[in-house]
Amino acid sequence: MTDVATEAEQRGSVNQSGGTVLTKVIPYLWPKNQPQLKVRVVISMIMLVLAKVITLATPLFFSGAVDALTPEDASQSVGFLLAMGPVALVIGFGLARIGQVGFNQLRDAVFARVGQRALRRLALETFQHIHALSLRYHIARKTGGLSRIIERGVKGVDFLLRFVLFSIGPLIVELALMAAIFWYMFGVGYMVVVLTTITLYTLFTFKVTEWRVEIRKRMNERDTDANQKAIDSLLNFETVKYFGAEHREAARYDDSMRGYEAEAIKTQISLAGLNFGQSLLITSGLVIVLVMAAIDVQAGRLSVGQFTAVNLYMMQITMPLNFLGTVYREIRQALVDMGEMFGLLEQPAEVTDKPDAKQLQVEGGRVTLRDVRFSYDADRQILRGVSIDAAAGETVALVGHSGSGKSTIGRLLFRFYDVTGGAIEIDGQDLRDVTQESLRAAIGVVPQDTVLFNDTVGYNIGYGLPSATQQQIEDAARAARIHDFIISLPDGYETTVGERGLKLSGGEKQRVGIARTILKNPAILLLDEATSALDSETEQGIQESLNEMGQGRTVITIAHRLSTVVHADQIVVLEAGEVVEHGTHEGLLAAHGRYARMWARQAAEEDED
Repeated sequence: MTDVATEAEQRGSVNQSGGTVLTKVIPYLWPKNQPQLKVRVVISMIMLVLAKVITLATPLFFSGAVDALTPEDASQSVGFLLAMGPVALVIGFGLARIGQVGFNQLRDAVFARVGQRALRRLALETFQHIHALSLRYHIARKTGGLSRIIERGVKGVDFLLRFVLFSIGPLIVELALMAAIFWYMFGVGYMVVVLTTITLYTLFTFKVTEWRVEIRKRMNERDTDANQKAIDSLLNFETVKYFGAEHREAARYDDSMRGYEAEAIKTQISLAGLNFGQSLLITSGLVIVLVMAAIDVQAGRLSVGQFTAVNLYMMQITMPLNFLGTVYREIRQALVDMGEMFGLLEQPAEVTDKPDAKQLQVEGGRVTLRDVRFSYDADRQILRGVSIDAAAGETVALVGHSGSGKSTIGRLLFRFYDVTGGAIEIDGQDLRDVTQESLRAAIGVVPQDTVLFNDTVGYNIGYGLPSATQQQIEDAARAARIHDFIISLPDGYETTVGERGLKLSGGEKQRVGIARTILKNPAILLLDEATSALDSETEQGIQESLNEMGQGRTVITIAHRLSTVVHADQIVVLEAGEVVEHGTHEGLLAAHGRYARMWARQAAEEDED
């Protein structure tokens, strides 16, 4: 298959602007039709404002207490503060500190439901969208890289919701008010120094952080690559063992981790430089302001309490500025991660339901292909005008060499892709005119390799019908001739099958798959080379189960071994995407055409074996 999604398409656009990403986050922060969550946002903002007001007022209590204890400087202090007395001012200072922390924690508690609901909704939308994407996308995707994009994107939204709303915005307001306080209480010179310090600190932080974000992006790329290699290797555990490739896989993984290590070291070194530069700037500003305040105290223009207030205000500036670089870097990284995730969400679904799509109404299960044409890309035509008519209750076998288009017809029947020409119909209804859900509910499949969930045997059989009772699950297992095997297991139907069903043999997995499909009870059955990977003895038993399951249903069977389809009502021979022969087994042998030659060749191979 060609024309698969490129890696850039899979990851989505990572170059979306910060403003674009923030615009996409707002609906999750201010959700429609959920007034209770909006009330929580408003209350959280009120708590935030109260906390900031108390933060700005806290140094005044301490300053007043110092001046109240030094009467010679009392004339410089605020009158109503002196009237409270030193003990009351100290108590007020303590209460203000408690109130500041209390309102901040109350804000977080009230907002918690908003944030977690937003994350849950976003994660669910992403999960649903990934399942809505086409088979073309999922064939080309990298599972490990995709999981990393989702994981980092959701964490990015969590970080952005908490820090932008409660840190960056309030920090800007707080710093502006702080500068105004310095101007009003201590003079314009103090305000200029404070604003200059904040400006230089912010510019330095943003400039260095932008450089560090590029390093972090490269580090993430190495991390994603290493994670992908690890997951890919573990998913192919048996293949690695077959070829004794443990050291080779470890070398590939270590090569990716070596690149990650190099970028991680650059990240740590650049962080050290950022921290030192920030400390130099903020300390310089602090020292300059304190020197100015000390001179004013000596000249009698400021009291000792006001000197203390200057120091406390500078400390309050220092604390939020100290993590500005970290927060800015994380915000930038969060925007990158969220850009990847939102880019993923913007990946269009290749196959979608029409606005007026109806439920598929299955009367008999007649399957008709009318001059079907299909290509995965313009340069490679897979099906070239295929016409097949499977009457209700008939078994139609599709045979042909690899690449003839057999499996493609199966994928088109499930509407994993849309035909590029002609039409596929079930009981006269074009598949493009009905909902995908109703279409897939009407068709059951037993593939060549049944892949199971890493859960219990009972869960995997019950997957065919979510509402099934334990009795129905056991009945389906009996019909698939696997019930006796299951109850012989130590945990019976509660036995875990392992990842992809690796704890079961090929025949056992196929029977679980058959039981799952029996439980679904579809009107149409697709057998996609369901026994070609099994040994002859196991194949015979499985084939008997499949034949029983096909009774009364329309069966489309894609076969490699011709001996499994000799009883089919109609055998269709495909070659290079075209129907070259069709008829019964006896009729095709009598025609001495391609089918007869294929039959003779397989018979000769079986005789040799």
